Amino acid sequence: MKERWKPGTMIYPLPAVLVSCGAVPEEYNLLTVAWTGTVCTDPPMCYVSVRPERHSYGIIRRTGEFVINLTTADLARATDWCGVRSGRDGDKFAQMGLTPGRASVVAAPTVEEAPLSIECRVRQIIPLGTHDMFLAEVVAVLADDRYIDPATGRFALEQARPIVYMHGAYYELGRMIDRFGWSVRRKKPADRKR
Repeated sequence: MKERWKPGTMIYPLPAVLVSCGAVPEEYNLLTVAWTGTVCTDPPMCYVSVRPERHSYGIIRRTGEFVINLTTADLARATDWCGVRSGRDGDKFAQMGLTPGRASVVAAPTVEEAPLSIECRVRQIIPLGTHDMFLAEVVAVLADDRYIDPATGRFALEQARPIVYMHGAYYELGRMIDRFGWSVRRKKPADRKR
């Protein structure tokens, strides 16, 4: 039997990402976000939802750009720390020993230690209540070549040990069950005999 709870945002797990923003090094900032995701394939679009009182909110609103940097088990401490500290109080990149990298299209920096950096341009700001959603078009993606298989060109994000956020805690992702479509995939004759 299921117990009825009050309405709430219980869609977990969510990616725990570091959003980088700022047009010049003096204002570069990092913000931890779990309210993020994909909304469209063509054009490629995603979103981040940010509280208006957050320091990064004004920077993103003014510049209209940000970078979503995927995080890993090695970045877990920095991910949490950047979510509870304000950029008003200091340089989060320097305080966490992270390297601001040069994005290929937007002015906002990347996080060099992140396995994947998704460069975004804000298309629309949607006020929702506690958070405003920055709906954005993906204008470039930078992938760490350490995770690209030279033989196949496949990006092996799982080797970076990505983390997710779930109900107040961070988790490292585990083993793969199978690939998309496996439930309807036709079996090869050799597989049918088993």
